[in-house]
Amino acid sequence: MKHILEKIKEYDTIIIHGHIRPDGDCLGSQYGLMNIIKESFPNKKVYVTGDVNNKLEFIGTPTIIDDKLFKNSLSICVDTSSYDRLSDKRINLSSYTIKIDHHKDSDKYCDYEYIKDNYISTTEIITSFYLKYKNILKMNDAAAMCLYTGLITDSGNFTYNNVTSNTFKMAVYLSKYNINIPEINNKLNKESIELLRFKGKILNDFKVTKNGVAYIIITKEDLKKYKISEEEASGLVYLISNIKEIYILFIETKEGIRARIRSKHIPINNLAKKFNGGGHILASGAILKNYDEVKELIKSADLLLKK
Repeated sequence: MKHILEKIKEYDTIIIHGHIRPDGDCLGSQYGLMNIIKESFPNKKVYVTGDVNNKLEFIGTPTIIDDKLFKNSLSICVDTSSYDRLSDKRINLSSYTIKIDHHKDSDKYCDYEYIKDNYISTTEIITSFYLKYKNILKMNDAAAMCLYTGLITDSGNFTYNNVTSNTFKMAVYLSKYNINIPEINNKLNKESIELLRFKGKILNDFKVTKNGVAYIIITKEDLKKYKISEEEASGLVYLISNIKEIYILFIETKEGIRARIRSKHIPINNLAKKFNGGGHILASGAILKNYDEVKELIKSADLLLKK
């Protein structure tokens, strides 16, 4: 952590990167860190680059950055396990690069990498980073709101397996700032009529394999019919979480067929690796080329449950 602080102090221009299809932890980490740096060092120029998540615009929206801004800059990549998942891959234009992440299966692509895979979220790491150096760094309400949002989204409101006492410690600290927790929850849980109807489709159409893998396949036609975005659809994997041990949501995207793989107890990160994916032990993902690979993944997941 000391090295990260020294590099932040060294550079006048800092650009904070995130991953494609950013979630609450990604955006919360980007904007939380941005606000901490700006509050601590007012003369520094700090930018967030990457993709937009319409549902999470209350956290922040990225800046369109010209290539020239990267010259003599520091790029910090948060919550992004591999280079191919970066939404803005221009980190090679920066003078120095740092990665802050909590994913176990993480590829090295930055000059310096700080990975804590026992943390529930990257926002937990950044909050811990601030607390370690709070004699130097400054927190404000905006940063606390961003970090708290990332903390609750990546922990499933403190219900996931790797939630620890430190997770709660960070939440208690952030809640001391002037943040509207009920309002944050309202914004995160707000749903359209189309989304509610789409949930009904998932609950009606999901399938279960012989050994007990629950899965649902979402096509581009489904998204168009219900007027649902890929981001909204991919976040609904939890709908079938209480049915079986392993549950998977497949969704057609521009890149291929995205698989969101989840498990209650059985490790599935190695299963994701077989299909050029990865992630956490109980929460992983992969991008599949075709429906033959979809069938193969389902079959492989089913074998994990075979007694």
